[in-house]
Amino acid sequence: MRILHTSDWHLGQHFFGQTRYAEHQAFIDWLLQAVVDHQVDMLLVAGDIFDTGTPPSYARELYHYAMAELSKRKVQCVVLGGNHDSVAMLNESKALLNCLNMTVVPGWLSDPEQHLIACRNRQGEQQAWLCALPYLRPRDLLISQAGQSHTEKQSLLMQAIQQHYQQIYQLAEQQADQLPIVGTGHLTTVGARLSESVRDLYIGMLEAFPADAFPDFDYLALGHIHRPQRVANSDFIRYCGSPIPLSFDEAQQQKQVLLVDLHEKGQVDVSELAIPQYRQLVSLNTCLAELPGQLAPIAEKACDEWPAWLEIRVASDAYLSDLQPRIDAMIEGLPLQVLRIRREHSAGSVGLTPQAQQQLSELTLEEVFNRRLALEALDESQRDALTLLHRGLIEQIALESEAE
Repeated sequence: MRILHTSDWHLGQHFFGQTRYAEHQAFIDWLLQAVVDHQVDMLLVAGDIFDTGTPPSYARELYHYAMAELSKRKVQCVVLGGNHDSVAMLNESKALLNCLNMTVVPGWLSDPEQHLIACRNRQGEQQAWLCALPYLRPRDLLISQAGQSHTEKQSLLMQAIQQHYQQIYQLAEQQADQLPIVGTGHLTTVGARLSESVRDLYIGMLEAFPADAFPDFDYLALGHIHRPQRVANSDFIRYCGSPIPLSFDEAQQQKQVLLVDLHEKGQVDVSELAIPQYRQLVSLNTCLAELPGQLAPIAEKACDEWPAWLEIRVASDAYLSDLQPRIDAMIEGLPLQVLRIRREHSAGSVGLTPQAQQQLSELTLEEVFNRRLALEALDESQRDALTLLHRGLIEQIALESEAE
């Protein structure tokens, strides 16, 4: 059978004030055609179907549209909750989607056997077992004890995650009957390359999970990291990455999904399927004299329907007070939108630090919060609590804005 491994859709993301609706709609339409063209039996979403725990209504509509269309195509689907997803929100439509051959695993479930899913081809024949592990929240795994050191917390959390994986893997082994066993996960592994848009999963506790601590899956489908990559140089432990670039440092990546062909136990083939790029995201390190020449080729590849989004980092002209109007004049009439201008100052600037010279409008909300937090004399737990509170407030503001 053939599994299509995807992750990190982040439906509902707002990018410097811009909605990603058009890109996500284009991706889903392409995906629906791809499952037909490549005769996919199962679609797997390894976490972060949404960008926040309170996604806007159009993001929920896209999610349900995708699930309904996959059902029409007789494709089995498994959706795993990620660290951005709300367990309660994913639970809302779980029972309904189950009637459409869609299995939603929003978080750790009380019955471990619910994490074991039979993978079936289009003819309804079971071809593999899936150990469907979502993002495992520390509060679901551990009871915090007073007096534990940072190292002790890390060690206990890693042991708990490993035990949960072993528990589900052993359930699969007991019933496998020589069928391949596929695992999933939504976490950071040791050595994985991150990007700007990836938030730390276990703040102050576990930064990364060792690849050799996973059970011996025939294939391990991972989510959370937005860069497609192999783990531990293995073709069978993979991050497929996000389907669209979610930050400017992902702009040059070729986004992809992974086709996983399961033949029999120990025989798996993995191939990469490139996702079309719908919109250009471009980050330029430049000066004003060179900027027009850099903008021209970008504008040639863009169009009014898909204007390119730009981040412009300016160094030598950073002192100019009218930097924004000058750049606006250069892009007038072109299918280009400048979403962020950053003034890059050298550390040797007299009397001012690079950070102090930056304007507030050049920073994201996250950057402003982190810089302010860094000035406070707080312990680790206090920082963690404030960070979680800040994220919750931002998500609540986004929800209220959508309601208006």
